[in-house]
Amino acid sequence: MNKKELAAAVAAECDMTNADALKAIDATLDKITEALKNGDDIRLLGFGTFATAHRKAGEGRNPQTGKTIQIAASTQAKFRAGKALKDALND
Repeated sequence: MNKKELAAAVAAECDMTNADALKAIDATLDKITEALKNGDDIRLLGFGTFATAHRKAGEGRNPQTGKTIQIAASTQAKFRAGKALKDALND
């Protein structure tokens, strides 16, 4: 399912237009991104938790040449599924 299909499903479920559902999805994703950029966690009870994790710099190898390369430190987005989501997937 892509974003357009998700918006259509939300619009049908909530009796709204596809454009309004797409705006709501975009706003939600923007706010999640903004909170993660600020170092905050987002906990959606029953669904899961969005958080960030810091990866330190390290060395890697270019598989084509075998040369050692430096990998920069970065911040990664992480998602941990909640109990209700896990249970729904395993019914």
